[in-house]
Amino acid sequence: MKKQIFNACILALGLLGSQFALAESVDTLEKAKASGTVTMGVRDSSGALSYTLGDGKYAGFHFEICQRIIANLEKAVDKKLETKYLPVTSQNRIPLVQNGTVDIECGSTTNNLARQKDVSFVLTTYVEEVRMAVKANSGITSIDQLNNRNVVTTTGTTSVQHLRKHEKSAGVDFKEIYAKDHAESFLMLESGRADAFVMDGQILAGNIANAKNPSDFKIVGEVLSVEPIAIMIRKDDASLKKLADNTVRDLVKSGEMAKLYDKWFMQPIPPKNTKVGLPVSENTKAAWANLNEKPMEEYSKK
Repeated sequence: MKKQIFNACILALGLLGSQFALAESVDTLEKAKASGTVTMGVRDSSGALSYTLGDGKYAGFHFEICQRIIANLEKAVDKKLETKYLPVTSQNRIPLVQNGTVDIECGSTTNNLARQKDVSFVLTTYVEEVRMAVKANSGITSIDQLNNRNVVTTTGTTSVQHLRKHEKSAGVDFKEIYAKDHAESFLMLESGRADAFVMDGQILAGNIANAKNPSDFKIVGEVLSVEPIAIMIRKDDASLKKLADNTVRDLVKSGEMAKLYDKWFMQPIPPKNTKVGLPVSENTKAAWANLNEKPMEEYSKK
């Protein structure tokens, strides 16, 4: 209950603070040098990109990339920084970046045109395919089979938009259920309150890998959307943008990015030493080969 109250307060403060944020942009390098701290926005259950180990510890592909960015930030300000971890949700992550509460958000945020008006994105590090997870014995293999069924997705994510679009185009009438985070969404599928969970493929794969019985679930159906996922920072924070982009470029050029991907998606990961088992996609390989910050809408034109 205390955690729920705390998160509710953070959300309220974030939404309120974003309305009164200073007009001038915040330079994170100057802020970090003056305060000796940097705040990383982390996720509790964003698949292998960012997740909690418990006791205030976090891990994941994007989490580790952000650690590399912060290490370079320390070199730039010539100062050891205290990294503070703030759990964010799909609903409050953008306001908390906008108002300066979070300096760098290291979760599973889709880069799209609407969000680019409010925040900036580091060069794309992962390209996602949105699909659905179901129980293995459900017989469900396509969106078309969801008529009169309960479908869950996480509030504040782009999956909600795709769900609505496909509901109309397919002429399928299913009931939408919204959960507060990815862990709750998967719990609804696991407990039978939902027949399908629509979300980023790696988030689905990560939750299945950590389920009590992973073989009870499978990812099925058509690809609903292809989305660039990127680390998020404040808009017009030119110095941090340059530093973070250069960190990503160096990781790709050295081959370290591919090694990090293999570590978090193809090898056993803590805390249960299970494998997500999601080989790097051709879209992600293409993003590394031609580093860019194209929004989701550019991918839909293909």
